[in-house]
Amino acid sequence: MTIDYHHLKQRQFPEVRQSYTEKDCMLYALGLGLGADPTDRGQLQFVYEEGLKAMPSMAAILGYPGFWIKDPDTGADWKQLLHGEQRLRLHATLPPSGTVIGRMSVKSITDKGAGKGAIIVTERRLTDAVSGALLAEIEMLTFCRGDGGYSAGGQPSDSLDSALPSPPDTAPDAVCDLPTRPESALIYRLSGDANPLHADPDVAATAGFERPILHGLATYGIAAHAILKTWCGYQPEQLTALDVRFSAPVYPGETIRTEMWRQGDRIAFRARVLERDRIVLNNGMARLRT
Repeated sequence: MTIDYHHLKQRQFPEVRQSYTEKDCMLYALGLGLGADPTDRGQLQFVYEEGLKAMPSMAAILGYPGFWIKDPDTGADWKQLLHGEQRLRLHATLPPSGTVIGRMSVKSITDKGAGKGAIIVTERRLTDAVSGALLAEIEMLTFCRGDGGYSAGGQPSDSLDSALPSPPDTAPDAVCDLPTRPESALIYRLSGDANPLHADPDVAATAGFERPILHGLATYGIAAHAILKTWCGYQPEQLTALDVRFSAPVYPGETIRTEMWRQGDRIAFRARVLERDRIVLNNGMARLRT
């Protein structure tokens, strides 16, 4: 099979109604490593029910319809997929518990050419189920390595939004080192992503990894933690946008260093693992409330 542009663009996703509790909120934060210092009151407010707050990056995992691209009718080679980028716009502070509704659509499909892959961008609007208020807009860019050349028969190919900016070629204004624990992926997967790649050593080996890897969205959330800690005084309402490109996997137990550059109300950033000196997130851009 091959990608059918019109079929994918017109795909109707079921509305996802999801309720989450304070325990879910705390479990998500624990999966990112918050609470590693139990005396740090900034971290404690995300993992302790007294005055509990939600990590803003949690919006990226709510109201998601699941691994839809694996469905046979998509035509995509799901075994060749990579999570390329994640973009998030926060319109309100995420409550520590509640019910949300996720509505997703395919925004664009771009053919990079035979042997070069295709790119599918989905967009999801997350609203509060009670008030109807818009909480967040989430974009996910998926790189379909096995589906390039689909437009050769005359199907359309969309243009992409502007690329995420590269970080400055100067020393960062701040760095934040956050350790991950060996069991980080086993904790994080309880927040909804049960892909065995992150738990089963045999599956990881088949995919070419020496051991299970950390979820990309966990690394994304750890970068959000670094930004909240460094620039926001752990006030989640101060973070209004978080965009990033995924560049390499993290192994649980490694230390993630987030390097940040202040640019007015924006923070350019990237992240690397110290143990291998490997950049794992790049072209990051966060926006702060002025």
